[in-house]
Amino acid sequence: MNLDLKGVTKRFGGLKAVGGVSFTVPERSIFGLIGPNGAGKTTVFNLITGVYKHDEGSIRFGGTDLAPLKPSQIAHLGIARTFQNIRLFGQLTVLENVLVACENLRKATLASALLRSRFFYKDEQEMTERALSLLSVFKLEEMADEISTSLSYGNQRRLEIARAMMLKPKLLLLDEPAAGMNYGEAEGLKQQIRWLRDTFDVTVVLVEHNMQVVMGVCEEIHVLDHGETISHGTPEVVRKDPKVLAAYLGEEVDEDAAEAGAAAEEPA
Repeated sequence: MNLDLKGVTKRFGGLKAVGGVSFTVPERSIFGLIGPNGAGKTTVFNLITGVYKHDEGSIRFGGTDLAPLKPSQIAHLGIARTFQNIRLFGQLTVLENVLVACENLRKATLASALLRSRFFYKDEQEMTERALSLLSVFKLEEMADEISTSLSYGNQRRLEIARAMMLKPKLLLLDEPAAGMNYGEAEGLKQQIRWLRDTFDVTVVLVEHNMQVVMGVCEEIHVLDHGETISHGTPEVVRKDPKVLAAYLGEEVDEDAAEAGAAAEEPA
């Protein structure tokens, strides 16, 4: 299912945080949403997931209008996310943090839970096995019984992605997953994102400042600055766009110079 934004605008009082943003994320693609700080990227994520309601335009997922839906209903549609600031349950273990996200997958009823029936224990076992399998993907299975806040920053980021995947999402929104990771960890993250897409048939939208990750894994990129679109295209197109270079460098860039610089970066 495609994610479609058309003319999406969000205002906070007199401030236009997002202005007339339109793009389509094709099913099973890895899509980048980038821009300098304050560009409106996380606001777009909040609009997609129902945390905020847009003032103008439309947001549809697989043809379903997301505007009237609550965040919980949007999650049930198959949209999961991570956060720019890590949102783990600090008093729970690594495994328990992942199991928190399995409620929409449970088959056991309240009555079977109260009675501790065989069906309830079977359901518990299936959820635990799925959670441990996801932890294994992110190389966190040996830390399953540790308190989540004892993990390194990079591992906490991985745990957030594992928790989001517990929902069996069709669309996964990753908000700066490479933050705090070194070069090797970021390279590993790129491989994991591709593996998740290919293995679980999930569509990935990535907000990220680490250009090593963005240019290395995204198939299409949409660039925002001050809440408005300034560029859209493949990584090769976006990296040469003078408007993108100006937004990141804070100054106007000559088009010929930008193309020459981009060509110089390409391997011989």
